[in-house]
Amino acid sequence: MNPQDFGKVAVLFGGTSAEREISIMSGTGVLEALRSRGVDAHAFDPAERELVELKHEGFARCFVVLHGRHGEDGTVQGALELLGIPYTGSGVMASAVAMDKVMTKRIWQADGLPTPRYVRLAFDQQSREQIMAVPDVLGLPLIVKPPREGSSIGVTKVQGPNDVDRQMQDAVALAVRYDTDVLCEEFIEGEEVTCAVLGSGLNAQALPVVRIAAPEGAYDYQNKYFTDDVKYHCPSGLPEAEEQEIRRISLAAYHQLGCRGWGRADLMIRASDRKPFLLEMNTSPGMTSHSLVPMSARAAGISYEDLCLRVLASATLDSKAEV
Repeated sequence: MNPQDFGKVAVLFGGTSAEREISIMSGTGVLEALRSRGVDAHAFDPAERELVELKHEGFARCFVVLHGRHGEDGTVQGALELLGIPYTGSGVMASAVAMDKVMTKRIWQADGLPTPRYVRLAFDQQSREQIMAVPDVLGLPLIVKPPREGSSIGVTKVQGPNDVDRQMQDAVALAVRYDTDVLCEEFIEGEEVTCAVLGSGLNAQALPVVRIAAPEGAYDYQNKYFTDDVKYHCPSGLPEAEEQEIRRISLAAYHQLGCRGWGRADLMIRASDRKPFLLEMNTSPGMTSHSLVPMSARAAGISYEDLCLRVLASATLDSKAEV
């Protein structure tokens, strides 16, 4: 498409979630990239303005770079559906499901895709006895996280073997600061990788895998966005068969959640047998200087600016979408 054919474009970033700071970094990059290619793009922060202003101000489409709740979880997507303004990324249902890691796991498990074993602690299932029963089911170490947050916010690795009671209680207390429910997940010892997907339906394609080497395995919020200590390998350096298997199951995971436009699957490769496990699907991936989708796209010969244009060109509504 000619950049002028996009019309007036709103880049939605900021928002009210715990990932607001990262969203601003992502959105600023996207805004500059679109403007550099001649797109009539404007910043729009839903935390500061009502979404109905998009209609009043004549925006033709929206590039959604909101991360987390009230942006990546189907709520903004639903509002844009009602306003009739095409938007980037997955639709209402896929966005809502992918934001909830427990629902995501249930779908993947039902379809035979590999994901770590888990225990969900609902808001009324968090007594000391119920929390302490989790290591008996999942073993140690294990991961405790809020099921509807991203960017490693509220995540704890419970190591054991000493003071497991205190570690579990502290981990759950941290997670419930961000969510009423808590997801406890089997820890997969091995390498962390990520795989971006571009497109919709039969035209969707998995991009080159990125292998992540974090200091002492700590790929946390600080290391993700604010240090240069993490090493990223793209091409991944994995054996070709492993690379292709990761791309295959990432694309399958994307389709089975009903995703469209773009997304990014995060996975672990178990060291003991090299089996990959799906952790989550991001339907509004980061676009910062440290982000992984631009890195993967670059390895596929797609510049940051061209990536932004391709994603923008995919903007649609549920009623018109191909999934």
